[in-house]
Amino acid sequence: MIGPEVELVERCLAGDATAARRFVETFQGVIYGLCCRMVGQREDAEDITQEVFTRAFRSLAGWDKLRPLKPWLLMIAANCCRTALSKRIRTPTANEILNELPSRPEATRDTDFSDAVQRALATLREDHRTCFILFYEQELSVSEISQTLGCPEGTVKTWLHRARRDIADMLRSLGFDQRPT
Repeated sequence: MIGPEVELVERCLAGDATAARRFVETFQGVIYGLCCRMVGQREDAEDITQEVFTRAFRSLAGWDKLRPLKPWLLMIAANCCRTALSKRIRTPTANEILNELPSRPEATRDTDFSDAVQRALATLREDHRTCFILFYEQELSVSEISQTLGCPEGTVKTWLHRARRDIADMLRSLGFDQRPT
């Protein structure tokens, strides 16, 4: 029995425009979300998302039908984001981002916490941030992240541990000893 992903891919490869549109509609949100989180700018994320689908359609015949489609697409997206990030002239350092955080803003504590988490995430090393996003936002397993990023599962576990530790340390330094209830 052929699964729905395999059938969709086969229809795309056969030139079915409706299938291609459904393919994009199915995965656009998750791809765009990952790109947004990795590059931090919506306009760049939109461009990269288009590039991801262009590359995916070009490489669709090479997709391993025994593996899930979503991690394969996320791997393409992560690689496109890494390429885009490497072409940027300069990214802000962790200290520059921390200096932008208000010492005690007037907004609610929940909003402050959310903003602090986002900024803490931005200070992580690229591989740690990508791993964190794939695990917590895209809800991929350690095994799927390993396949997506092309690294051993042990490395993924280490990166997740370090990302959680670094985010927690930064939040504690900002006065967030625990998540607000």
